[in-house]
Amino acid sequence: MSGLTLDPDALHQALLQRADTARTALEERIVRKLSGEALQKQSGALAASIRSSIADDGGAISIIASSVGVAYAAIQEFGGKTAAHDIVAVKARALNFNGGGGEVFAKSVHHPGSNIPARSFFRGSMSEMSDDIAAGLKEAALESLRKD
Repeated sequence: MSGLTLDPDALHQALLQRADTARTALEERIVRKLSGEALQKQSGALAASIRSSIADDGGAISIIASSVGVAYAAIQEFGGKTAAHDIVAVKARALNFNGGGGEVFAKSVHHPGSNIPARSFFRGSMSEMSDDIAAGLKEAALESLRKD
């Protein structure tokens, strides 16, 4: 009689490999969203701050994606309101901007704060890829079964 055999080590390795493939694709999609799909690219600092990894404790495999070293990543992802604050010329003797019908120079200006809408690049990417990731993991599990 022919059957299927499950090798736990083979299953674990197959899932780990497929999770790493999904991790790479997820990171690429997040960076793509930060390059014009969800946010207009300015300095590229946010896209360059994206890091991803695989956590494997032997019982669970997780894909971790985060932004490292960019303070404004969370407000771009979730939205929010910035506090009123003063902007002071630091690298030059004066600030320069267009306003009131012409060019303006000032040592400082008071910014009233901004309402930043959510521009989901992490959650949006994960939502868009969740079905493909699940299908890939299922496929890897089935491929790891051996026929007797």
